[in-house]
Amino acid sequence: MSWCKAKAEYVLPDPNLAPGPKHGHWSYRAPDPALEAAELAAENALNQAWGFGRDISVDDFKKNIESLPFAVPEGWPEPGRDVDISYMKAPVRDGTALELKVYRSKSSRENATLIFRMHGGGWVVGCHETEEPENRLLGSLPNVVVVSVHYRMAPEFPFPTAPEDCFDVLQWCKLNAEGLGIDPEKLILAGCSAGANLAAVVSIMARDAGLSGIIGQHLAIPVTCHPKLFSHVPDRDSFELLSWVQNHDAALVDARRMEVFWDLYLGLDLAPDPRHSPLLCKQLKGLPPTLLQIAGRDPLRDEGIAYGEALQAAGVSTEIIVHSGLPHGFSGFIHTREANNYYERLVEFVKKCALG
Repeated sequence: MSWCKAKAEYVLPDPNLAPGPKHGHWSYRAPDPALEAAELAAENALNQAWGFGRDISVDDFKKNIESLPFAVPEGWPEPGRDVDISYMKAPVRDGTALELKVYRSKSSRENATLIFRMHGGGWVVGCHETEEPENRLLGSLPNVVVVSVHYRMAPEFPFPTAPEDCFDVLQWCKLNAEGLGIDPEKLILAGCSAGANLAAVVSIMARDAGLSGIIGQHLAIPVTCHPKLFSHVPDRDSFELLSWVQNHDAALVDARRMEVFWDLYLGLDLAPDPRHSPLLCKQLKGLPPTLLQIAGRDPLRDEGIAYGEALQAAGVSTEIIVHSGLPHGFSGFIHTREANNYYERLVEFVKKCALG
């Protein structure tokens, strides 16, 4: 199983680590049997998909992840009843046509706000349905259209294919605004995990290219920097970056799994580049209003907070919400109050951007 390392190599565990004074407390939560059961079930399913202890290929891993069922809360918007779902194709710079999944309310209005969705999955796995509850919930809003892009993934298509695919499709959406029923000057970027990384990167690419219309970005449990490049972060001493060690063995995404995703995405190219590590960007001024939702017991916690703090320092309207004691991907625990809180904050932010 050479593609999947036996243990983390870039950040090592330290049993003597003292929790960071700024963010270390976010790793803890009060006992909650329902939450613990949801976490254990998700962890067991992922362990089976990763094939730990078995010699499986990357292709097998991808198929295993794709076979996992996605769950939608009871009473959630239903396709055909509350939200219409359709599929389209959009070309990117090399001529490849990528699949888009479009979610639109049954009572959709003209000139809606576009929510441009980049799915999570470590740039290696994932699909439109990775964040299906979010897409249906937002797509049911009458003044919103959700477009999810199925960008090409590693290792077959390593960096920088994913951000370039997403940027190209975003441009296509603006050019085809009338057909989509959207206002080309009302765009919200949304992503979770690696999708949040892509949202942050595409936002920077759009600003630098003079692409107008991005009015907000929702970055959930974002990946913002390769851990071997933390020393290159501008104003490094301003940030506490200890969660890779503190949450080294956290559920769902631990240090080893995250390193595997980075390896498959970048290969051996670890040159500092904001297009894969947006925390390295030296100038964040001019980016759109941002909501960051961060998991407290996640190796990625501190880099997500650092990105939010860097945005704030650059004058970007930014709200940072840390969900204490929760692992990466907790929004998938659909029957918990923590997941409900996550979705409530997301809808509140979208409505504020769309109507503001």
